[in-house]
Amino acid sequence: MVLLCNSVCLLGGLFLISPVLMTPASMCTPLKTLNDSLSHRRRYMKHNFPINYTIRVHQREIFKLSNISRMNSSVEGLEELVLQRLWFQVNQGILKKIIRVMPERHPSRPYTVELERRFRDVEGVFVQSHPAEAFHQELPDVIQDIWDSLTEEPDRVPESSWRFASPKSLLDNLCRTMFCLFSECFASTEAQQDYCGVSHWRKGGRKTYSPKAEEKPAE
Repeated sequence: MVLLCNSVCLLGGLFLISPVLMTPASMCTPLKTLNDSLSHRRRYMKHNFPINYTIRVHQREIFKLSNISRMNSSVEGLEELVLQRLWFQVNQGILKKIIRVMPERHPSRPYTVELERRFRDVEGVFVQSHPAEAFHQELPDVIQDIWDSLTEEPDRVPESSWRFASPKSLLDNLCRTMFCLFSECFASTEAQQDYCGVSHWRKGGRKTYSPKAEEKPAE
């Protein structure tokens, strides 16, 4: 299966500004499978970790709905596909970092490894859902800056750019931004939901779609 990271590395950070606005139907099944795993994140990312446990991440990896809103406001005509590609890059790194801090026998490691595998499955379908020529247009400057920050060697990142976040909060961000950027796959049979709105999640909207009702090694 072709992985997104391979195509990105070969393309040197080039993206498509594409006229395609709808999520390919083939994306929905793997996204819902990923969401099935994410529905258990509270148990595995909170209950199995020490209270207030955090890991170090780049500030750009704290990727929230508000980040999407700001980018849409600052870049006129920003295509959703560009944001989807950025979503994959951010969360690919997040999942690897969470796995890296867990010992082999940590009770949440098998769950996280499986979650990362499902995430890669979604990546593969995403890449295969777009033509090869979809990766040859330059990014808007604001997105290129984020991309460059995420791909910079860790030892060259300024100390001021690092942040600490809990594994649970990072997966919350992954889930909410997934619903926002791939909303067609999570359409509700009830009134139309604004998955990109912060107020939606504050009001308990995170339950709208559910297939089922200090950096150190975690102990």
